Amino acid sequence: MSDFNDFNNEQVAKLPRHLRQFIVEQNYEKYTPIDQAVWRYVMRQNYSYLKHVAYYPYIKGLQRAGLSIEYIPDLQTMNDNLGKIGWGAVTVDGFIPPAAFMEYQAYRVLVIAADIRQINHIEYTPAPDIIHESAGHAPIIADTDYNNYLSYFGSIGAKAMFSSKDFELYEAIRKLSILKEASNVDEAEIAKAEKELKFISENMGEPSEMALLGRLHWWTVEYGLIGTLENPKIYGAGLLSSIGESATCMDPKIKKLWYDINTVNYSYDITQEQPQLFVTPTFQNLIDVLEAFANTMAFRRGGAESVLKAIECKNPSTAVYSSGLQVTGIFTDVGISKNDEVTFIKTTGQSALAFDNKELPGHSKHYHKDGFSSPVGKLKNIDKVLEDHNLDDLSNLGVHIGSTSQLTFESGIEVNGTVKEIIRKNDKTILIAFEQCTVKEANGNILFQPEWGNYDMAVGEKIISVFNGAADKDAYEELTHVSDQLTHKVIYDDATKRLHELYQQVRDIRESGEGQENLESIFSELKTNYRHDWLCALQILEILHHTATDPSLESEIRIYLEMKAANEKEFTKLINDGFHVIANPVTQLIIVED
Repeated sequence: MSDFNDFNNEQVAKLPRHLRQFIVEQNYEKYTPIDQAVWRYVMRQNYSYLKHVAYYPYIKGLQRAGLSIEYIPDLQTMNDNLGKIGWGAVTVDGFIPPAAFMEYQAYRVLVIAADIRQINHIEYTPAPDIIHESAGHAPIIADTDYNNYLSYFGSIGAKAMFSSKDFELYEAIRKLSILKEASNVDEAEIAKAEKELKFISENMGEPSEMALLGRLHWWTVEYGLIGTLENPKIYGAGLLSSIGESATCMDPKIKKLWYDINTVNYSYDITQEQPQLFVTPTFQNLIDVLEAFANTMAFRRGGAESVLKAIECKNPSTAVYSSGLQVTGIFTDVGISKNDEVTFIKTTGQSALAFDNKELPGHSKHYHKDGFSSPVGKLKNIDKVLEDHNLDDLSNLGVHIGSTSQLTFESGIEVNGTVKEIIRKNDKTILIAFEQCTVKEANGNILFQPEWGNYDMAVGEKIISVFNGAADKDAYEELTHVSDQLTHKVIYDDATKRLHELYQQVRDIRESGEGQENLESIFSELKTNYRHDWLCALQILEILHHTATDPSLESEIRIYLEMKAANEKEFTKLINDGFHVIANPVTQLIIVED
């Protein structure tokens, strides 16, 4: 990707290839005048309400992140500002896989959906959009304790083991969110996608590490409160960007519970308002809870239980031997002794070997294209573990280049062959390669035979870690998980294009202070041809109210909107909230000096 745009931002420039594949152009010019009006309406509502209930840095955080109430943010401006606090931002197409999302956080890069919600989803959208991502996540990034939590969460989350069901769930959620934000979609198609999602989510089985971490992420990064149970403040981006839920969440009927390790037991539904929310006394507590959970994960525990998680995943993951050797592939088998120790591991299909997250030369997925298998454990009747044998020690065992050697493991696995190569790293023996090699189990079952080629035997007493994905992701080329379902691009009919023009005219009049004599004809066209619209009329009312230039037209529009609020329930709150902001203007953000 030679044309990769890093926005002159240090964090974005560091992104590896496998993360760059998700980045799309923002295409700022695609935002319509209605999109800009939706942004302005939501941000004015947020500012009006959140200055009372948001955790303190939110308002000045808007500026620190390069955001304005008036306009959808431009990615370059955001990167210029976020760069000053060691973060960056990129735009992507809707939902991306959770592991990739986590890894972006570890690289201290905000992932922002390039699209913006439609006006008919102005209060809340299940799809990621630029309001949620930038107005929700970005302002709080300025808080050092919080952004440390976010990047640490990312580094833990990127290692979390999936279940194969998680992949199905991700695609189902992505599909539904795309359909809900697309225009002119058959209701039956949405209902079918909802039914599919419901079926998958009700049949997930035991939650995976990623599913459990997803809960911790949801109840903190998306829906978290901070402070006391009696007087909490909002810091979660889902609440900060939902003008509906940021108000209702403070209602006493929404239970407030302390955030601790038990929060992992609370699942969530992205399509519903939350029945309870969790309050943390400090951001440090978030890190403490995350640390306690990380101690239960396969990447820290290793062993048979962790390899079994890799097998269930059915996607590439990595097992790490105690010697430091890393084996990446799709795991399909594991040998387990009577006392639950791993005795061998096996992958199928393209597999690769690495050390310290760098692929070993000559051991790419193309070389090990048919899989990899190797014993794990100590040699029989030899106290010193094999990885701690130096070249002299190995020679004393009869293992040196050109020798025909026999190694018998405590598990009974026997390796017979001519030593071709010994690889050592950091004073450890990590791999012994054999020619003319036979590998068999104690019961005589053949695991490898000479005609299959050379045998690369991994060395290590234990499997000490198992994590999601490849050890050397770029060498392994994990470029397979970009969903082929793209968000729908909207084609506008002539009537909608004309409505865009009216919105633009109103914005131009507001910003220039000129052409107010045209507001009457614009309103006349709105009420004749666009009876469903309420936001453009509200913006005209705002201009008239603040300039006091045409009291009779102001009165006519107010009555028109009051009638609409009374008769069309879906607009009641939106219009009344609009009246409130007109009466209590919030156009000026307080300028904060750094």
